[in-house]
Amino acid sequence: MVPNVTLSSGHLMPVLGLGTWGSPKGEVTQAVKDAIDIGYRHIDCAHVYQNEHEVGEGIEAKINEGVVKREELFVTSKLWNTFHRPDLVRGACETTLKNLKLSYIDMYLIHWPMGYKEGNDLFPVDEAGKTAYSDVDYLDTWKEMEKLVKDGLVKSIGVSNFNKKQIERVLAAATIPPATNQIECHPYLNQKKLMEFCKSKNIAITAYSPLGSPNRPWAKAGDPVLMEDPKIVAIAEKYQKTPAQILIRYQLQRGNIVIPKSVTKSRIASNFDVFGFELSAADISTIDSFDCNGRVVPILSAAGHPHHPFENDEF
Repeated sequence: MVPNVTLSSGHLMPVLGLGTWGSPKGEVTQAVKDAIDIGYRHIDCAHVYQNEHEVGEGIEAKINEGVVKREELFVTSKLWNTFHRPDLVRGACETTLKNLKLSYIDMYLIHWPMGYKEGNDLFPVDEAGKTAYSDVDYLDTWKEMEKLVKDGLVKSIGVSNFNKKQIERVLAAATIPPATNQIECHPYLNQKKLMEFCKSKNIAITAYSPLGSPNRPWAKAGDPVLMEDPKIVAIAEKYQKTPAQILIRYQLQRGNIVIPKSVTKSRIASNFDVFGFELSAADISTIDSFDCNGRVVPILSAAGHPHHPFENDEF
């Protein structure tokens, strides 16, 4: 059994989940089915990944087979940047529910603090080819997120990729505080300051790209590959584990929720097998020391947006 974290909303969230960002189309349904069979009860999705219908098919199949009940699953999704305008929030959530074939979502996040121009394009651009922005303030979006909880569409709400100042703004205006902040987190970007801040506010950290996102489409030749880092490989050999298992265990021991992605059954199983060993405090310190602000998801296309989270605050 995977341990749970009790969120500020009172709901339980499994500390390990299956990520679905960048999972190849046509392979997601099977990955979700495999994950549920292996024992995963937490699936992380988002509208912008364009595969929620496949996730929904996998979940539906396992519920129909009697492998799992809906209430035993924890499903996260995220409101995309083009739906920040208050009148669009509920419709976006309903689309996600329909795609996932669910009557409620366990956790719904504002995916990024910056709003994009409303319309059918997920990545709208202006005449100059630059990202086209919306001037919506995410505080107005948050008020609509709170209504989703009150109306029973969503159990818990949170944010993703928000920096300290942005979280402080939300907390000052919120009647329901964010239950989690989902952020990029791995040894090259260990997020120690943001983690400590969020925990002081009773906001759980969900770590995405815990393995360094080796399949990210914009990776360049010569970029460091976290799972091939000789120091990580050496620690893995010491514990007779895979580098991925070390990186997942690292997040769990720091008290973070972690959502590694894979569509390969053997890796989905291996990534789940992280509860039978413990890293020493010395090894955690060693891994912490790799931090170099090595962000792999910098979202440079939205550079200059007034709500861009990585330009306007220390962390």
